[in-house]
Amino acid sequence: MTKPSSIAPSPLAYVPFVSVDNMMKLVHHVGIERFLRELADYVEADFRRWELFDKTPRVASHSAEGVIELMPTSDGEVYGFKYVNGHPKNTKEGLQTVTAFGLLADVGTGYPVLLSEMTILTALRTAATSAMAARHLAPRGAKTMAMIGNGAQSEFQTLAMKAIIGLEHVRLYDIDPAATAKCAANLRGLGISVTSCASPEEAMEGAEIITTCTADKQNATILTDNMVGAGVHINAIGGDCPGKTELHRDILTRADVFVEYPPQTRIEGEIQQMPEDFEVTELWQVITGARPGRRSESQITLFDSVGFAIEDFSALRYVRDRLEGTALFEQLDMLADPDDPRDLFGMLQRARPEAAA
Repeated sequence: MTKPSSIAPSPLAYVPFVSVDNMMKLVHHVGIERFLRELADYVEADFRRWELFDKTPRVASHSAEGVIELMPTSDGEVYGFKYVNGHPKNTKEGLQTVTAFGLLADVGTGYPVLLSEMTILTALRTAATSAMAARHLAPRGAKTMAMIGNGAQSEFQTLAMKAIIGLEHVRLYDIDPAATAKCAANLRGLGISVTSCASPEEAMEGAEIITTCTADKQNATILTDNMVGAGVHINAIGGDCPGKTELHRDILTRADVFVEYPPQTRIEGEIQQMPEDFEVTELWQVITGARPGRRSESQITLFDSVGFAIEDFSALRYVRDRLEGTALFEQLDMLADPDDPRDLFGMLQRARPEAAA
């Protein structure tokens, strides 16, 4: 906690900051499943007012090793952005594939009102968004999910599906058996049945929902057309940058495809494999009732999710509301606030050691 001094700025200059430690404490204070349910409701509420938001594909800086992105949006009253990277090679060096932080600001003054870690929060919001989409697109009463790719997202995805749609059983597969063992151990005792599988085909046996979440930055074929039967919901969240996909294009031709923001998904999602006029439905239209979602038991639905700034905005908005009445944040002295806003130099001069003595 920053301690005010005789030359400290007014409280307006202090910005609440949620560290990794405090984010973890906040999640446990709320309860992880309740946190996921409430977060999903915040995301859905913002999707219902989708047309109010500024929308733009994320600003991305790509390299051979990965990508660094900025994801901005505003609802006209509050502005938010997230800084996030994606570097699949990092795990080999003992580093996170994804790290992030985010900020909310008051549109009227331009002053920041929240700064937060978003590495953990992004995992939570991605899972909450997946389960929120499944609530609208998955077969009614779906109880079993195949989780293909058992890295950092897998437990969050599983628990979100449990908390939000009532998932009872997850079937795990990863090319690295250690990742599957890790995921199975982490889910033990959390109220969901877990089966570790030796192949993606085995993992998909009896699954009504298939979630793919692999990390390699390449055009991979995690699912082929013959692996996907009628009536399933596919939650494809691993393809999230140009040149990175997980599904064979033939699956896309058989499925009804739902996306967040088409201009971004056509660059980064599974549909980057398809022509520019390939038909998709925006998820917000399903949520508001403007377009149909699941229409039949035999329909294959595919949520081609790449993550969008409005979801991060929702997550930051939820955290800000949840902080009220807690001490799970620090106050950062990060905004200059002189007594006379025209006298920034005078404020600097008064901070000289001899002036403060």
